[in-house]
Amino acid sequence: MERIKKRKKERDSRGIAMHVSLITIVINLLLSIFKLAAGILAHSGAMISDAVHSASDVLSTVIVMVGVNIAGRRSDKEHPYGHDRMECVAAIILSAMLMATGIVIGISGVQKIVAGNGEGAVVPGLLALFAAVLSIVVKEWMYWYTKAAAKKIHSGAVMADAWHHRSDALSSVGAMIGIAGARLGYPILDPVASVVICIFIGKAAVDVFRDALDKMVDKACDDETVQKMMDSAMAVMGVKQIDDIKTRMFGAKVYVDIEIAAKGNLVLVESHEIAENVHLSIEKNFPDVKHCMVHVNPLPETENQKNDPECL
Repeated sequence: MERIKKRKKERDSRGIAMHVSLITIVINLLLSIFKLAAGILAHSGAMISDAVHSASDVLSTVIVMVGVNIAGRRSDKEHPYGHDRMECVAAIILSAMLMATGIVIGISGVQKIVAGNGEGAVVPGLLALFAAVLSIVVKEWMYWYTKAAAKKIHSGAVMADAWHHRSDALSSVGAMIGIAGARLGYPILDPVASVVICIFIGKAAVDVFRDALDKMVDKACDDETVQKMMDSAMAVMGVKQIDDIKTRMFGAKVYVDIEIAAKGNLVLVESHEIAENVHLSIEKNFPDVKHCMVHVNPLPETENQKNDPECL
């Protein structure tokens, strides 16, 4: 029954991820087209760069959708532990594409600065400034909308996509400053804004790569989460102490190996029941846990335990 509930929850989570992704794709496409048109018509290199950044978000969302779908496939003979790490592979591909985009934008901005030092540059039109303000508002809303969904379904990939929206909002702030500065008589600020945008894109790429790499190399959960797992196990009747606990990230999921100690005179059925209760407790209280393996050790006898009626 618990496994059926967990599979249903995973299907619901994928459904939420797909719904949010489709909405963000449509909005990003419309916003990218508008910003590109505004950048061209208003002669703003910063806005054109910002439009490219928004367009890259469309591709990143598509990659997230593909990764989440593949990661959600059931275990099979060739992949007994499932396909969760495909989400990490998708994120690494995404980070490389983002970094390449940032480098191209940065080189373009630097070339414009070095070539003319801003002299003779065309002053961006008011349309570019309006597009920057609109982008900040829309992308910030998309960030909070996607972040809320990511927390609800406990998805690292969707959360990474949310941060892409935030980085796009920040890059639009840079574009707005550059465009406003150029209109106030400092045209050099427009290509400078492009370089700033490049930095934001690069940081987003590095953050996504590091997060995906951590999950690929079985990084442990944070200390606070591990402690809560231990507390959850200790709350199970029959558990006397925790001998060892290991956790590892597997894509967006977590695997837990825990050793507990119980009274040494228990029969096999009783030990199994305690272990099963610990297993169910951790998987129920921690939605990100895909599987919890429990090993039961006999509680070492001490002089005090020999005199303790409960241990006899």
